[in-house]
Amino acid sequence: MAVRTHTDTRRAARLFHALSDQTRLSILHRLRFGERCVCDLTDALEAAQSRLSFHLKVLKDAGLVVDRREGRWMYYTLNAEALAEIAELAETLGSEPSAAERRTGCC
Repeated sequence: MAVRTHTDTRRAARLFHALSDQTRLSILHRLRFGERCVCDLTDALEAAQSRLSFHLKVLKDAGLVVDRREGRWMYYTLNAEALAEIAELAETLGSEPSAAERRTGCC
């Protein structure tokens, strides 16, 4: 497996940051069942719309959700590619490092 670059590390940090909040995890959990309107998420999570919008923006900026507008409503869905990327990152963290990755500049 290739050595991770600085860009890869920053991407991983952004993804894991988006997953580091209970509200955002609850949103992702709800979206597993398919596309949801913001109003549905607001009701299901008993959260203020402004609070939910903040968390949805974090998820969207990380690429974990995709939105679409229909009239005045916003609908959100999971981004399956980003979820696969997280699974790959987690797998990489749990795998044995290559000889090149084990080498340090010392001794």
